[in-house]
Amino acid sequence: MSDDPTPPKGHPAIRTVAMPKDTNPNGDIFGGWILSQMDIAGGVTAGQCAYGRVATVGIEAMTFHRPVKVGDVLCCYTEVIRIGTTSVAVRIEAWALRGGNWMNQVKVTEGMFTYVALDGEGCKRQVLPL
Repeated sequence: MSDDPTPPKGHPAIRTVAMPKDTNPNGDIFGGWILSQMDIAGGVTAGQCAYGRVATVGIEAMTFHRPVKVGDVLCCYTEVIRIGTTSVAVRIEAWALRGGNWMNQVKVTEGMFTYVALDGEGCKRQVLPL
């Protein structure tokens, strides 16, 4: 059973296993590794929304709630919050499935990521309408 009464918000974007090489000296997974997994998940979602290449331009309101441990399955859920002229804002929640128990999930962090749509030359381009 989850220790968070609310289910994850958004759609599942990626899952990955936290490995020993990603830990700090205390045995917890580095926050930077978690952030990079969230950025990958958000980039996938923003790229689908923008129909092409995107790049991260901002991360705001990043909040860490609980540590991630070796062996946890990190699951990132994404929700498109805003589509601008050239950008896509994505809210991302990261949840950990603890100790191989798929019924034991905890929210570990959440944040808002903004991506800009890029053309083939790496310049900003308009996000195509849905």
